[in-house]
Amino acid sequence: MSSESTEVWTGWYRDRRGAEAIVITAGGGRIATRVRGVEYAGARLDALRTTEENGGLPLAGCVLEWDLPLPVLTDGAPQQATLSCLLTLGEAMSDGSPERVDLQLTLHWGGAAYESGLAGGDFDQALDRILRQLPPGTRFGRKLLEPAA
Repeated sequence: MSSESTEVWTGWYRDRRGAEAIVITAGGGRIATRVRGVEYAGARLDALRTTEENGGLPLAGCVLEWDLPLPVLTDGAPQQATLSCLLTLGEAMSDGSPERVDLQLTLHWGGAAYESGLAGGDFDQALDRILRQLPPGTRFGRKLLEPAA
């Protein structure tokens, strides 16, 4: 994903108060979503916060779940795959940050599911864990969640 493009993914937000559909946008080194009318944004999934006007509090005590298309290249030929993402943010500590951040990615491709295992909140590390399970020479057809230039 280049800094000029913005991707939009739909998914679900869940916490003790219930669930709601959300939209996650990613582009230009920024990730954002709106939950119950409040926008959360940050450079990384594990660092989503409200604006300073809204207290600057981090997102905590919830689960975000979404799927996104991710082409896989085998011998240079693109094949469509789906990356399922599950981000669990633990309860808020005294400073408001989540007590834990767990990111689980699952690539559904070629009739199989490849899981990242828990990788903290590091999206790139989780993707790398999946890539190491794929056949030699296989790579992802595009970058995801690139930092700002």
